[in-house]
Amino acid sequence: MAGVLIYLGASVAFWKTPAIPAPPAVVDPAKEKRNGPSWDFINPEADQLIAELKAEKKSLGKKEQDLKELMARLEAERSELNVVTQSVRQLQTDFDQNVLRITEEETANLKKLAKVYANMDPATASKILAEMDDASIIKIMVFMKDVETAAIWEALAKQGQAQAKRAATLSDRIRLTSFRNNGAK
Repeated sequence: MAGVLIYLGASVAFWKTPAIPAPPAVVDPAKEKRNGPSWDFINPEADQLIAELKAEKKSLGKKEQDLKELMARLEAERSELNVVTQSVRQLQTDFDQNVLRITEEETANLKKLAKVYANMDPATASKILAEMDDASIIKIMVFMKDVETAAIWEALAKQGQAQAKRAATLSDRIRLTSFRNNGAK
């Protein structure tokens, strides 16, 4: 009896149900690769993304190089503009100094001319002044004393109606002149 029980127990314990054999499957190389290690994994979408990223990186590298070239060019132009600006400032300073010097020299010359015309006979001075342009006459008359100017205007007015009208216009322009000779009275 013990033998039968051991026989039955051993039969149940080691009993295997036979499995139905699977039909041989067609092996897909892509699936076979997927089952392998991850570094052997091939995905066309991932390859396309990698290619796009490489192209984008190359494009960004070219743009960065272009920006560097543009920045270098802008720096060169900025330095050139600074040099030109400094030279313009220097020229402006020189010009202003020359204008001031010339104005001072002209003032001295106008004072001298005013003195010469004041010492002349008013009739002769008026004939000379009649031949000059109005701006020059005004510049000279500003430096003359009122008595001397009056005598020249009188002599100019005696030369005819046109010269009298010119004397009146010149007198009005002298009134509007901003520069006054403080020494002339």
